[in-house]
Amino acid sequence: MSTKTGPQYYPGANRDHWYQDDFGGDRMEVNVVVLHTTEGRSLPDYQGGSVAPNLTAVPDFAAKRLKWYQHFQIDVSSRALVNRRGGVETNTLNVCQVELVGTCDPELHTKWKTHDQAHVYWPKAPEWALRAVAQYLAWMHIHHDVPLRGPTLWPAYPKSWGNGGGQRMSGERWNGFKGVCGHMHVPENTHGDPGAIDFEALLGFAKAAAQD
Repeated sequence: MSTKTGPQYYPGANRDHWYQDDFGGDRMEVNVVVLHTTEGRSLPDYQGGSVAPNLTAVPDFAAKRLKWYQHFQIDVSSRALVNRRGGVETNTLNVCQVELVGTCDPELHTKWKTHDQAHVYWPKAPEWALRAVAQYLAWMHIHHDVPLRGPTLWPAYPKSWGNGGGQRMSGERWNGFKGVCGHMHVPENTHGDPGAIDFEALLGFAKAAAQD
């Protein structure tokens, strides 16, 4: 099976926080994008890169855009998912992972809003932020054949924690999945991000961008 056949760097992404040289990773042919939220307001250090995704999207509120940071090549496994011994593969199962800076937690959103701390609450993300993520998904579709489809269930956090919304995939379903999903859909994991992101709008923007 061929690996790393498409472009390996997302155009315009900053590579100052590059972790692949330190942590390596498996060569793959990506057919899945997993979306996370960082539950913070700035670029994380990911414990020195030991739990880093492939890319991080940081909101630039003044410019109404996302600034992208790339930590691993597109077709190289990153490290933001739990993988349990003896089960299915997670990080290494043809997955490109993206962390979206901000939160899916309504309590944290309320706290930050009360203190006037700028952030993206991804379940109610501004259109410019969703369109920026969609642009990345369109690029992944065009250059890496990631299907612009995904799970129908995107329950709100905290219901999405564990499998509270019945959204988490079985190992069998995960092994056959191709498309876009959230951390909350990946087996062997308990996190509930990115919560009730507007997946229908996100896919609509991505499909439109892929045709431009």
